[in-house]
Amino acid sequence: MNPDITLTELEAAINFWRKRSPSLGDEQRLCPEAGALATPYALLIMQKQSSVSLTELDPLAQSAIEQWRQAK
Repeated sequence: MNPDITLTELEAAINFWRKRSPSLGDEQRLCPEAGALATPYALLIMQKQSSVSLTELDPLAQSAIEQWRQAK
């Protein structure tokens, strides 16, 4: 398994989770998996970085990435 996740992969994983579990409620809240990936995605954009180590992500985000990689 690749220890890094790119910005493009994060975006694809977020879209995977959004499709699998659409936004909820009037506020259009993201599912937990997409929400866990949204923070590192935003940080990469703000810090102008192209990837992050999977080990730097919280456990829910790591799990969401692993499940996305297995599904693709």
